Amino acid sequence: MTLPVTAQAAFAAALVDEWVRAGVTDVVLAPGSRSTPLALAVDAAPLRVHVHLDERSGAFYALGLALATGRPAPVVVTSGTAAAELHPAVVEAHHAGVPLIVCTADRPPELHDVGAPQTIEQTGLFGGALRWRADVSPDDLPPAAWRSVGARAVAAARGGPRGPGPVQLNLAFREPLVGRPGALVPPGRPGGQPWHDVAGGRAAADVAALDLSGRRGVIVAGAGAGEPAAVHHAARVLGWPVLAAPASGCRGAPAGAVSAFDAVLRHAATAERLRPSVVLHLGALPASKVLAGWTAAVDEHVVADPHGAWVDPERTASVVVAAAPDALCHAIVAAGPAPAPSGWADAWAAAEGAAQRAIDQVLAAHPEATEPGVARVVTSALGAADTLVVASSMPVRDVEWYGNPAMACRVVANRGANGIDGVVSTALGVAGGSGGRTVALLGDLAFLHDGGGLLWARRRPADCCFVVVDNDGGGIFSFLPQAELPHEQFERLWGTPHGIDLCALAGVHGIPAVEVAAADAVDPAVAAARERGGVELVVVRSERAVNVAVHAELVAAVAAALEGATREGAAREG
Repeated sequence: MTLPVTAQAAFAAALVDEWVRAGVTDVVLAPGSRSTPLALAVDAAPLRVHVHLDERSGAFYALGLALATGRPAPVVVTSGTAAAELHPAVVEAHHAGVPLIVCTADRPPELHDVGAPQTIEQTGLFGGALRWRADVSPDDLPPAAWRSVGARAVAAARGGPRGPGPVQLNLAFREPLVGRPGALVPPGRPGGQPWHDVAGGRAAADVAALDLSGRRGVIVAGAGAGEPAAVHHAARVLGWPVLAAPASGCRGAPAGAVSAFDAVLRHAATAERLRPSVVLHLGALPASKVLAGWTAAVDEHVVADPHGAWVDPERTASVVVAAAPDALCHAIVAAGPAPAPSGWADAWAAAEGAAQRAIDQVLAAHPEATEPGVARVVTSALGAADTLVVASSMPVRDVEWYGNPAMACRVVANRGANGIDGVVSTALGVAGGSGGRTVALLGDLAFLHDGGGLLWARRRPADCCFVVVDNDGGGIFSFLPQAELPHEQFERLWGTPHGIDLCALAGVHGIPAVEVAAADAVDPAVAAARERGGVELVVVRSERAVNVAVHAELVAAVAAALEGATREGAAREG
């Protein structure tokens, strides 16, 4: 078959070549007719192409690839509702600052508003969530501008005034859709360089104006807090603790990391005794509402973000610093501030130690698998080369509150919009992009919500073990005021028991699965799945009412331990 040379094919070839020059290595593709020119160009390029039948799943897979690699993986879809399926991932990428390029094929302008099939209004489809967008009809755009579109899309997705995020290329292709580029492709820059490149780098903030010297303060570190070594170096110089969320990477061996901050701050006397005069917030917010409420009462709250993002839902920030966290930490060290008053860091370390011992004791007393216990086991089992993907709702909280304080693994989560959308696909994308072993910890509803992500999962280049806590419904609602409503109403509207056999669902997709219920069976099951490689499922049985009771038991045990530590400290001082 001799294909005609077309502007559509030439534009697509130039676009894809610019992606490759800019460092793109992966593209996600959903089958469709109107996107054919771009599909053929992608297939001819030196790229890994991941075909997904479900556009929504494909977009979250691309999100996972970007989380693993830091590079956008363009998503190519056809027109109409296929484009609308990308919206949840676009919203997550926007709020989480993840580079994402969505390429929505479209009908040309002459086919709009005339009843043409599979045609919707795709301009403005994603509202204000985009970092940049372009509406392109290759026939109407000069060839000299083709490469600019491809290079700018990658640059805008990687970062600009609003930081990394989603970009949309809305590409109106005219027929014939099947063609070849021929000699119509404009030449690129010499040496394989992209058409556009963006120089980065920001100066450190003037820390002298922050007045951190000699004060009782804390560093709250979330995802994107910067290099853990830089954070802990600044903390040691200041004599402050680091209240470290798992995704910050600041947990583990370094002295001064506080992991049990949620349980510690639920003890009113300790929360008051350890109240600081200043909080330095680096990166995204931890999940703990207790922590958020506690910091809101502090007079001085410094927020640092490389793009000056306003990460301040309590509206208490006294200073918003537009500086990379690493640069700010280095500047703090260079300024040589006086440390906090004697005993400040030691008091936090003592509270952390008492809390962790209490947590260990409670979990050890439960022979049945508990949801906090699963979080502790999984985070204990993973090494520095491994990645843990955590779903929203209870799993992300259990990992934050009760995960192993010495966890060494990388932790990622879709916490931009805090939804359970697409977590199966995201985890597979992370596994495919990282090249290492990945474990995903999620609840049964999150697993079912993205059941489409299991399509062709065994074909993906991924080692991913899904650990699903199955409590037959929405477990987080049992901790909320809705749980006080009449039982039948609560179960029907919020508990939503599904009664689905998750192992059987995995079997439909050819995914090996095992179900466990005992605490000492979780680690061997996860270890065996990881050893075999590929995609596997471990289902851990739980009950929602029992889970609420276990959480209450943990909080009470930590409070008792802190009371005891307070009495011992008072006796020594007396």
